[in-house]
Amino acid sequence: MKIYQFAAMLHPTEDEKKAGKSSTIIVDVTTVAAANDNNAIVLAGRAIPEQFLACLDRVEVAVRSF
Repeated sequence: MKIYQFAAMLHPTEDEKKAGKSSTIIVDVTTVAAANDNNAIVLAGRAIPEQFLACLDRVEVAVRSF
């Protein structure tokens, strides 16, 4: 097992950008233990709140290992 951290951010649509909205963090930095990179990515994806699942094309997930 390795230690990983992940976070997720929601980017605004073009219309929201024009209105002055900026990207927001939807999953704070979270530390997990995972067997490999793929497992860490799955855990990060599962942490995305259900209300954002309809707009996954605007969600950015960052995963890093230690």
